[in-house]
Amino acid sequence: MALFQKILVANRGEIAQRIFAACRELGITAVAVYSEADAGAAWLRLADECYPLGGISAADSYLNQQKVLDTAVACGAEAIHPGYGFLSENASFARACAARGLIFIGPSPEAMEMLGSKAAARVLAQRTGVPVVPGVDGAGKSEAELQTAATAIGYPVLIKASAGGGGKGMRVVWQEGEFADAARAARQEALSAFGDDHILLEKYFREIHHVEIQILADAHGRVLHLFERECSIQRRHQKIIEESPAPVIRNADLRQRMAQAAVSLAAAAGYTNAGTVEFIVDGRTDEFYFLEMNTRLQVEHPVTEMVTGLDLAAWQIRIAAGEPLPFAQDSLTQRGHAIECRVYAEDPAHHFLPSIGKIAGYRAPGGPGVRVDDGIATGAEVTPYYDPMLAKVITWGHDRTEAIAKMRRALHEMVVLGVTTNIPYLLAILQEEAFVNGRTSTSYLAEHMAGWTPQQALSDADWVALAAVELLRGRGKAGARPAVTATTAQPDPWTAVGEFRNVGGRGEIGN
Repeated sequence: MALFQKILVANRGEIAQRIFAACRELGITAVAVYSEADAGAAWLRLADECYPLGGISAADSYLNQQKVLDTAVACGAEAIHPGYGFLSENASFARACAARGLIFIGPSPEAMEMLGSKAAARVLAQRTGVPVVPGVDGAGKSEAELQTAATAIGYPVLIKASAGGGGKGMRVVWQEGEFADAARAARQEALSAFGDDHILLEKYFREIHHVEIQILADAHGRVLHLFERECSIQRRHQKIIEESPAPVIRNADLRQRMAQAAVSLAAAAGYTNAGTVEFIVDGRTDEFYFLEMNTRLQVEHPVTEMVTGLDLAAWQIRIAAGEPLPFAQDSLTQRGHAIECRVYAEDPAHHFLPSIGKIAGYRAPGGPGVRVDDGIATGAEVTPYYDPMLAKVITWGHDRTEAIAKMRRALHEMVVLGVTTNIPYLLAILQEEAFVNGRTSTSYLAEHMAGWTPQQALSDADWVALAAVELLRGRGKAGARPAVTATTAQPDPWTAVGEFRNVGGRGEIGN
């Protein structure tokens, strides 16, 4: 079956670069679109064709459906890959693609609507026999009715927006007196973020693990799972570290029950392409509950790729072109252990405020079992217009201990000069006892990192000056460490100079 000749990637940054790579390996022309703020961005260099959308904000560029569609038609693209975020879970955009004769690389609009709405997905899960968290749908209910329901469920309860994600429109309510204000705030935030103030009310679990199942489904009736990822290390409901296998899953029976629930849900929705079914798991009882389904490629998909050896972005394209999945469930296995850390331009010591500015120097780590998905280079600008994630570092080991050790080494070697990053914060987590032992519930950061402060770090100027001194002294030999040490976001000053290069999304397994 013939694949596409040309695909437009309606996204930016590292995920756009990741899809360009998949297209290149499949022999497909990759088309980039970009905003004024992204003109000249490093990730554009890896596309075969680039077209401006105009505008600076997301609303004026990447979220402007008409501009994206017009560009796709004008350049002769046959399909659009939305990546994640932006238009990736927009059913109206998927329909608009079809109306213009374009293939949307993702699920059908109908499946997207059914599973993209937390309320509709919950109803489908119940009908399919998938365990759901005790709760109620807030559609058409007054705050007084919801408050009565919250009392019946028992505090604490979680209020969350039916549409969207990323923690927006989400509030934890610990006691009855806080409920009314929290409900109003959640509705207002949901309306502002998603244009929909529909909220859900659920039981909130204090000690819980966030575990998700990756699925692939073709248009020929085959739905497969690609095992699980644990994403319990979260800040404000946003994942920062993901791994597979999940430390909380200690027996094959729990893994199989969760995987079968995910497959059943996707099959019941007539789902096709890649998707992720998210669950919360009670580590004390091994009970699990359906949370939501993300009808797109996840940020953390490289973790699954590292333990299965499958290229999810490539299979998204193949499935959209009509290819059947050629492998059976029993032929898929998890190999070793993989961990992903998200590197952000933000300041953990000052309430994680975004760090805006020019990247004065960038060098990605490498070596066996290390993969970096990024979209930056020396000279790139970190702007206030988009998410401040710079890169994802993924490591693979024969076991979890090895994967953690490789991640520590990789983050120590990573150089990002000119902006503040969360690398010291990530390194602190990787060395903390509870994390090392796999005790990583969703309350982990609040319990173990609340009082974290960085050790005194040298400034970027100090590192460059030290490196220059080492060169002048003739001690800057390749692989040599200067006689200066400090705990900082950067490694030693010698590795902070030299040829800065952008390392694409490649990795090795088991070597």
